[in-house]
Amino acid sequence: MQWQFYPRTSPTPHFLLETLKVFEEAHPDISSERHDMKSDGVLSVVRPGLEKLNYQVETSKKAEGKIKVPVLFGSEGKVDKAFEADAWNKGSKTVIEVEAGRAYVNNQFLKDIFQASVMDDVEYLVVAVRIKYKKNKDFELISKWLEIIYLTNRIKLDLKGILLVGY
Repeated sequence: MQWQFYPRTSPTPHFLLETLKVFEEAHPDISSERHDMKSDGVLSVVRPGLEKLNYQVETSKKAEGKIKVPVLFGSEGKVDKAFEADAWNKGSKTVIEVEAGRAYVNNQFLKDIFQASVMDDVEYLVVAVRIKYKKNKDFELISKWLEIIYLTNRIKLDLKGILLVGY
């Protein structure tokens, strides 16, 4: 397993290290070096550990199983728009997205960053991706993108940090 916290000028918060332990403990069962699991399969393996850390975790693709994080509020303060997350911890203000094959090739990680950046009261994003997908080294390629995002002065993210996890 591999991981990197961004920005690299900040230490990884303790609660994210606890989240990381869940992925580390599950690594034998989810490793992209040994398994060809889809993202839902990976999420089902890490779900019990995340729930112990007070994450709400998606249980199915049906509406009642999805985790919706508010983005816009309408009249009478009702949620007007929400984005879905694989897991959400309101206390630590963290969302998790678990990706498999389309993390890099379809730029899904960029969509994850955008959505987390506009979610209400979200400060941290965990993106879990395959170390390798087919011929691509997804973790390495996405790491380079995140490095550029955090080094440039042209893009400002409101997120306090992004933890990239390679499984």
